[in-house]
Amino acid sequence: MEKNCFLKQLLERYPVLSACAEQIVRACSILEATFLNGGTVFTCGNGGSQSDADHIVGELSKGFLLKRPVPPEKVFQMSASLGEDATDLCASLQMGLRALNLSSQPALSTAYGNDVDPLMSLAQELFVMGRKGDSVIGLSTSGNAQNILNAFKVAGGIGVKRILLTGSGHGKCEKYADCVIHVPECETYKVQELHLPIYHTICIMLEDRFYGKH
Repeated sequence: MEKNCFLKQLLERYPVLSACAEQIVRACSILEATFLNGGTVFTCGNGGSQSDADHIVGELSKGFLLKRPVPPEKVFQMSASLGEDATDLCASLQMGLRALNLSSQPALSTAYGNDVDPLMSLAQELFVMGRKGDSVIGLSTSGNAQNILNAFKVAGGIGVKRILLTGSGHGKCEKYADCVIHVPECETYKVQELHLPIYHTICIMLEDRFYGKH
C-alpha cells in the first residue's frame, strides 16, 4: 500500500497535522533507507517523550497491524543452525525492524552521569553503538533538550541521520537535524498528544513497506 494512503488516513483524523505531511514522508524515507541497509534506528527523549521513544521501539520490533510471521527460509536457516526443527519455535516469533531506545539504559546513564556528564549519556551510547547509515529519532517538545542536542551532534559526526519530533518552536536541536517534524502546539502535553499519531503512522508505513503484501 502506498505511503500516501496511510498519511491520508492520519490527516483525515488529525487535519491540524497537514503542515507536517511532507516531513512525515521525509522521516519515513530516512528510516526506510536505514532498514534497507541493515542499520539500526535509535530513539531518545526525556520524561513523557522517553516513553514515546520506548513506544516507537515496541511498534518497530514486533507485529503492529500485521502479524509478521517468520518466513520459511528463515525457519529453515534456524533449524539448520540449531540442529533441530525450529518450526514451533519460529511460530511464536515475529519479524522486526532493528530499533533501540537510548533513553532506556539506566545503568549506563547513571554511571556516565555520575562519572562524566549526565547530559552526555545519550551521546556516549550513540557514539559506541551507532554506525554510518543508522538513524536517530529525538523527541523534544521544546526542541531544546541538551542531552538530545549532544546526541544529534555526535550523530552528525559519525554519519547517523537525525529526525527531530518537536513542537511549534524552533529550538536549538533543529540546527542539527536532517528532518524536523514541527507539530502546531507549544504546550508539552499537547505536543506529545500529536507526536503519538505521527510516529504510529510512520511505524505503519514502515511495517507495510517491509512486511506488507505488495
